[in-house]
Amino acid sequence: MPINIEYRGPTDLPEIIPVFPLPGALLLPRGQMPLNIFEPRYLAMVDDSLRDGHRLIGMIQPDVAHSRKNSDKPTLFGVGCVGRITQLAESGDGRYILELTGIARFKVVQELEVLTSYRQCKVDFFAFTDDFTARKGEDAVNREALLVALADFLKANNLKVDWEGVESAPNEALVNALAMMSPYGPAEKQAMLEAPDLKTRAEILIAVTEMDLAKKRTSGDPPLQ
Repeated sequence: MPINIEYRGPTDLPEIIPVFPLPGALLLPRGQMPLNIFEPRYLAMVDDSLRDGHRLIGMIQPDVAHSRKNSDKPTLFGVGCVGRITQLAESGDGRYILELTGIARFKVVQELEVLTSYRQCKVDFFAFTDDFTARKGEDAVNREALLVALADFLKANNLKVDWEGVESAPNEALVNALAMMSPYGPAEKQAMLEAPDLKTRAEILIAVTEMDLAKKRTSGDPPLQ
């Protein structure tokens, strides 16, 4: 895990974190998320995170269905995932190219009124203490069903994958990577994020994939490009 600090529980993390609202973005514990940062407020967020030394950013989805239309400050979902900046490069044209490594999910307790251009929230990690234990509950995952769903998805969309890498991946890494890379919408991504355990997350991913494939077969939609 490319992270040079060990987080053993909720008390190792701050109660107040900067948050980056991004539709369709799903970060999970120990997953890696690449980000291309170019908006001034989020460049400032990265600078402040590095200056403070914690290098933490909370990834969270905006809840568009419960936000005012065209609002520049949409309502946030109640659960997100905090990640630590584990790689960072300057693009040379004012952007940051960075990678976040997921640590743990959080519940939003309160969004704060702040002077920064980016948003900050008081959060609670105690509902997700299992996130601090790597590979927790992965023996309960139906790996065979997950691989069948993956194979069907790849076939339907004329895609290929490194099966050697897939077959060698531990269940936690496999489930979380497939969930993060899945092409589904914010609601499905949020359901996978809020799943109480790895087994349930895998089951949601399988169910959503099967429904998507069934819908495509019925409608005759072309495969993803």
